[in-house]
Amino acid sequence: METTDRKRVDGKALDVLFREARTHGAWLPRPVSQDVLHAAYELARLAPTSANTSPARFVFLTTPEAKERLVPALMPGNVDKTRSAPVTVIVAQDMEFYEQLPRLFPFVDARSWFAGNPGMIADTAARNSSLQGAYFLLAARALGLDCGPMSGFDAEKVNAEFFPDGKWRANFLINLGYGDPAQLYPRAPRLEFDEACRVL
Repeated sequence: METTDRKRVDGKALDVLFREARTHGAWLPRPVSQDVLHAAYELARLAPTSANTSPARFVFLTTPEAKERLVPALMPGNVDKTRSAPVTVIVAQDMEFYEQLPRLFPFVDARSWFAGNPGMIADTAARNSSLQGAYFLLAARALGLDCGPMSGFDAEKVNAEFFPDGKWRANFLINLGYGDPAQLYPRAPRLEFDEACRVL
C-alpha cells in the first residue's frame, strides 16, 4: 500500500478508530467528563469542510432531565439506549452558518455565495454537518469513548423542542460513553471493495 510514513498512523490507532470500534447501545455506569467533550470538539473542528463553512452545532445532553426532553422524539428502540448513555449529542446544522464566513473564510466574499440561496444553504449545511458529526465520532473514539450514532428519531420534534427559532436543525444523534462489550451483537457484514467501489 502506497503511503507517506510520516502521516501514517500505527495499527493500534486503526484498531481504535475502525477495526475494533463498534456501535454501542449498552453502557457502563461510568461518566464522561466535560473535558473529554471539549477535547473531542477541539479535534473535530480542525477537519475540513467546504470553504470552512463549519455548519455543525453540537448539543450535549448530559442530565436525565435533558434526555427526557429528547425521548418523545425517539423511536421506541432507541429510548433505553439513550436514557442509559452518559451523554447524547444532537448533531445539528446551523442554517445561518454563512454569517460566520467573513471570519472563517476571509479570502473572498463567501457569504454572498449563500445569502438568499436556500437550496445551496440546505445542501451545504446537511453535507458538511454530516461530515463534522463523523469527524466528532472519530475524535471521540480516539479519546477512548464508545459511540452509538442514531438516525431513528423525529427531527421535527427535536427541532421544536430544542431549536424553536429555526436557526439550527437536527441532523443526527450520537450516544457517547463507555460501552458494555458483553452486550454487543456480532459485527454485521460490510460490502466488499468490488461491490461498493469503482476505479475508472
